[in-house]
Amino acid sequence: MEKKPSLKASIRRNIQERREEINLGSLKLTQEGYLEPGLSFPLVVRPAMDGVNLVAWTENNKEHLNSELAKHGAILFRDFPLGSAAKFEAFATAASVSGELFNEYGDLPRDDPGLKIYHSTPYPADKTILFHNESSHMHRWPLKQWFYCVTVAGGKGATPIIDCRQTYKALDPALVRRFAEKKLLYVRNFIDGLDVSWQQFFQTKNKERVEEYCRNASIDFEWKSERHLRTRQVCPAVVKHPLTGEMSFFNQIQLHHISCLDPEVRESMLSMFSEEDLPRNVYYGDGTPIEDSTVAEISELYEKMAVRFQWQANDILMLDNMMIAHARDPFEGNRKILVAMADIMYQKDFI
Repeated sequence: MEKKPSLKASIRRNIQERREEINLGSLKLTQEGYLEPGLSFPLVVRPAMDGVNLVAWTENNKEHLNSELAKHGAILFRDFPLGSAAKFEAFATAASVSGELFNEYGDLPRDDPGLKIYHSTPYPADKTILFHNESSHMHRWPLKQWFYCVTVAGGKGATPIIDCRQTYKALDPALVRRFAEKKLLYVRNFIDGLDVSWQQFFQTKNKERVEEYCRNASIDFEWKSERHLRTRQVCPAVVKHPLTGEMSFFNQIQLHHISCLDPEVRESMLSMFSEEDLPRNVYYGDGTPIEDSTVAEISELYEKMAVRFQWQANDILMLDNMMIAHARDPFEGNRKILVAMADIMYQKDFI
């Protein structure tokens, strides 16, 4: 008498037959589009069905992801059930080229000592954070940056972005040449109780370690007092992208220049400090002032080119930091955005 197959064997065979009927290679797990007609960035990626694992999808589609990022500069992942900071870290790690997240960033507070992710800039909710390319005022910067929305603001709170390749093309060529030739000089004064302290930024209380770091990073430093450190660093204002060869207006002019402060804040700062003692400022690389009118011209163009969107919970915005500058609009209520960075570039390779 012929033995009948067990129930488990029948189920296995049935599953195998169904797998053979479905071409998994052609199964589309995501769909792509834009926030609205007429926009060319950010690319918006959504799941095409329930249950898509974003980390696994990223690991299997890294070449496609990098190709789209090189084209658009920004990708918004929406409607994926991420659900935790640890999963955000896993996604960013999978999406990085190096497979490692940057873990030595002093300008942002860490979210969890066990994770390589940070809180977004702790700045008053009713104030704007102006456009900047992350760490472009430093000797090294991340090529990739991610923002993860944990808690949506009660109102407002967009993260505007601009394409710095288009900024480069739109600015007066004579102005771009001036910045390319002269470069930029960023001056920072680390003073206790104002902005971040030098201990927080350099992640040490040891002054000798700070000095060693500055020498290795070609940062001029001067101790004005035990609680006051001044640093000066020359950085590029214009760079060529290492992967695409495109030129980009890459800097933190708007975030650092004194003319961009609210008038009352600027007046208050200058009443307390001399210009050389301001927490942040930026000059042409030879130390001469950047004209207020020049900064106003740049700011006007930025606002004209800005793309804004309202965050949704679990949104992830992935940026090529050398193509895209970001800002932050004022917001209402509570808001929590986490940040990750990877694939570090070094200034010495661009000057």
